Amino acid sequence: MSSSKRFGKAVKLGAVSALSLVALTIPAAGAGSAVAAPSGDCFTPAHAADRSRDGHAGTVSPAEAARMEADMQSKLAGKRMVRSAQAAAAVSIPVYFHVITSGSAGNIPAATISKQISVLNSAYASSGFSFSLVSTDYTNNATWYNGITDGTSAERNMKNALRKGGANALNIYTANLGDSLLGWATFPSNYKSQPKLDGVVLLDTSLPGGSATNYNEGDTATHEVGHWMGLYHTFQGGCSGSGDYVADTPAEATATSGCPANKDTCATAGVDPVHNFMDYSYDSCMYEFTAGQSTRMQNAWSAYRA
Repeated sequence: MSSSKRFGKAVKLGAVSALSLVALTIPAAGAGSAVAAPSGDCFTPAHAADRSRDGHAGTVSPAEAARMEADMQSKLAGKRMVRSAQAAAAVSIPVYFHVITSGSAGNIPAATISKQISVLNSAYASSGFSFSLVSTDYTNNATWYNGITDGTSAERNMKNALRKGGANALNIYTANLGDSLLGWATFPSNYKSQPKLDGVVLLDTSLPGGSATNYNEGDTATHEVGHWMGLYHTFQGGCSGSGDYVADTPAEATATSGCPANKDTCATAGVDPVHNFMDYSYDSCMYEFTAGQSTRMQNAWSAYRA
């Protein structure tokens, strides 16, 4: 999708979300053969220009979004008696950090990982969720590190080998991503069918203090974790339909690049939510989740991860 900022920032450089990736991806050399990505993945491009190509890799269609919404509401109905008590309690999410390297390339120090966890805790402070680092591991694997993309055998092999914990565990992987991607994430509804693929993948230079210009304050993680928690991009669905299924995020026709003042792409009330973590704005521009987004994350947690 730092309090984080992107839903599936495939590469903060310009792509719009791809919730249901079905197209085959040609991986960079050594990245592994391409395979169809699991339905429900969302990624964010690293370059603003790439991020604007909403249909490039396939965004979530209104029909797919409606199907996912109906599934979540059905699961919530079955848990209605316990959901109110769960919602009132703060949730601490265990985090397993997997640093992929190629020799010395990609070697992220513990201090930077600690800063990334702090960014997440700051961004999600008002949502009732917090993040606690359980462990960090380092894997020297050039195939996994260089140019890995969503849906490739390299990604599948990496996650099958390294993922830890259950449905409530956030697994974060860092590498030098291909296709100008900033990162990608799986939706909570995908966990049951493909638990080993669950998690968030980040461009290593997008962590706090990294070299990804305009996207190096750690909000790519914030954005992608938002997807992992069940949020869509704020521009999901454009100006019509149910959009992102959150009532207090104004409708938005196009993803935001930079930090424009008074961007307003829909006739409905409210200017575009350019400061929302689930848009594609610069890290320095993003600083909020709405109350409605917090409620949606709590509902998704209750339905799929509790």
